[in-house]
This record gives sequence, C-alpha cells and structure tokens, in this order.
Amino acid sequence: MFLFDEVPQEHNRAMLIGVETARQDAKTTQELLLELTELTTTYGVDVACVISVRLNRPNPRLLIGSGKADEIVEKCHAADVDVIIFDDMLSPAQQRNWEKLSEMRVIDRQEVILGIFGNRASTQEAMLQIELAQSEYMLPRLKRAWTHLGRQRGGVGVRGGEGEKQIEIDSRLVRTRISKLKSELKAVRRRRAEQRKKRQRVPVPNSAIVGYTNAGKSSLLNHLTNAGVLVEDKLFATLDPTTRRVELPNRQTLLLTDTVGFIRKLPHDLVEAFKATLEEAVDSEFLLLVLDASSPSVDVHYETTREVLKEIGVVDQETIIVFNKVDLLSEPYERSRLLRRYPDALFISARTGLGIDELLAEMTKILDRKLTVMYLRLPSAAHQLVAQLHRLAVVQDLRYENDGIYITAAVPSHRRHEFEAYVIEPQPA
Repeated sequence: MFLFDEVPQEHNRAMLIGVETARQDAKTTQELLLELTELTTTYGVDVACVISVRLNRPNPRLLIGSGKADEIVEKCHAADVDVIIFDDMLSPAQQRNWEKLSEMRVIDRQEVILGIFGNRASTQEAMLQIELAQSEYMLPRLKRAWTHLGRQRGGVGVRGGEGEKQIEIDSRLVRTRISKLKSELKAVRRRRAEQRKKRQRVPVPNSAIVGYTNAGKSSLLNHLTNAGVLVEDKLFATLDPTTRRVELPNRQTLLLTDTVGFIRKLPHDLVEAFKATLEEAVDSEFLLLVLDASSPSVDVHYETTREVLKEIGVVDQETIIVFNKVDLLSEPYERSRLLRRYPDALFISARTGLGIDELLAEMTKILDRKLTVMYLRLPSAAHQLVAQLHRLAVVQDLRYENDGIYITAAVPSHRRHEFEAYVIEPQPA
C-alpha cells in the first residue's frame, strides 16, 4: 500500500509555480512549467493557472518572498484553486509554512512524479521500489501530515489525533517499513541476478531502449517486436520494463528491453529505487537512446538522459542515438540541425516505419563486431554442441561429413573459449 493516496476529488484545480534564478533563465523555467503541466494532468489534476517568479535568493521560510507569497495566495482563492504545485523542490518546513499560509494543499514536482509512479506501478518489483521512494520522501514530512488543517493525506499510522507522541510512533512505523522494503528489494535483486546467470548460460545478446519520457520508446519496441506494450501520448505511460525478442537481418536473435523514461529533476530517491529495473541498461551489449526529434527541448532531453545513465553507472556502453517522430518535423532545416549536432544519429518514425531498416542494419553491425567467425569440426555425435551453437551464434555453414560435423559460425567473443578445442583451418571452397 502506498503512502500517497490517489488525488482526492476536491483537489482538482492547481496553480503551478516556476522559479527563475541566476542559474535558470525565463526560457528554461517556461519549458519546465510546460512539462510540469503535463505531469500534473497525468497525475489527475486540472491546471487552473501557471505563473513564474523571479528569485534573487531563496527564502528559507517560503522559498520566495512573503509579499509575493501573499499575492499568490490571493490569486489562488480568486481562481478557486485547491492545490499549489511548485516546480522546485520544497523542504518539509517550507511545505508546512505554505499550507499554513494558504490553507490548501501545497506540493512540489517530486511529489507529483512519485504520485504518478505510485498510481501506475503494476508489478511487485515496481511497487516495492516506488513505495520505498515514497516512504523516504514522506518520513521528514510526517509532522506536516498531522498539521494539515484536517485535510492531511493519509500516512502510515495516521489515525486522527495530534501530538508529538503519535508523530514519533508514526516515524518509527515508517522507518520499520523502509527497512523491510529495502530487504525485500535486495531479495528481488538476488532473483534478478540469478535470472541473468541463467540467461548467460544460454546467452542471447541484449540491448536496452532508454530515453526521455514520451519519446516513443514503447512504440519502437512494438514496431520491432510486436510486443503490444501500452502506448499513450503522456508522460510515464509505461513504468515496468518489457523484454522481447527481435530477429536481426543476420538471423541473430536479440533481447530488447524497454525501460522507464527519464525526466528533468527526476527525484534522486526514485533514481536509486529504480536502479534494479535499469540493470538491463547497465548489462546490455548496446543502448538505443531514443529522442523526440519534434521536441524543442530535444538537446536538453539528450543531456538529461546521459546524466541519469551516468548516475546509475552506465558510462561505457556503445550507443545508437535514435531520433524518433521525424514525421512530425515541419521544416527540413530541423533535421539538418540535429544531424550536424549528432552526426552518427539515425532518424526514424516508429509510427510509420520510416528508417527502421537502417536501424536494424546498425544494430546488426554492432553485434557483428562482437562476434568472431570460427571454423569448427565437431565429433559426429556432438549434437548438443551443434544445438548450443544454433542458440548462441550465427551458424553460417553446416556440413555432415564422414569424419565429423563441419561448422562455420559467428560466435560471441566472450564464448569463443568453449569451442577452441574444435577449431580447424578454413576449408577450401
């Protein structure tokens, strides 16, 4: 059970607040507010109005100045707003101060993202990961839940009454739950490690699709594998990783995994919680980094994706940069600009199929570089070895002769040692 309940019906109109600073100009603030608008709608709340505030230095009590805060509260009451949502992270004390001042619910981008993930999780692993992130987020905010003017969102152990003793009890309950969740996630990671070992015994190369949320990763997986993954034009349409097989032009089989999308200002706790899910990216032969070519923020999306990948330990994997949704580009110069900035990128449309053949060819080229062609003569009765080669290699030629089985196969380099005892010189044509 999650600490964050679904958004109550009376909380259906929001004011969004962005903050301009010396490090974040007006253009970036507006881009982030547009993104927050999408997040808020996905969360189930209507956006009544959006404002940005220029901030010279953070106010420790309210983040922004008290005069501007009073002005915002007046606008909220005039617009019949139920919830204030900040694009910047608020401290627990700042949230309490804002709720006391406004007499309404006040949250930040991080809580919106955690709420979306909580509502969308479907597998046991995802539920554990998200509940852990939510619990760690809520722990320093328990006092806020107790003092929320009778509107407190349900937390673990919240039973009505107020007082320091009850807060301490709830804090202990949440800490105990966090400890239990971490233990359960360790067990999940052990099971995933065992599953990887089993896959390595009958190895099939694997790749992961990564990228910014709503870039079309699930659409690409569906096009390549007929996976039937949910595709919606909204942020975080899918959370749980999906792995499917795809057969490449060289007849090599590849496992392709669709991973959760990234986003700017992704809560650090959530990145930590999803490391287990993103292990597919860490262990993959190569990555497909998918970007929305039609987005005006595509360069920022690329940098954000790279930063998150680096944070989870993905630094050296070979990567194919894939610009999706090129069918939505209205001007030819837009593609030219992207090609100048990303000269090795591929341009596709997962919706129409444009560029998919070129993408498959590039994926094949990468795997071919990781294969070693071996000329083998196996004993006539070595049918298990023949079957193993068919599973893990690309068998290019197979002949049964009186003195054995002659096979030419492109073998993954890290499995070459298993067949070196049977290596022969190439046979003349």
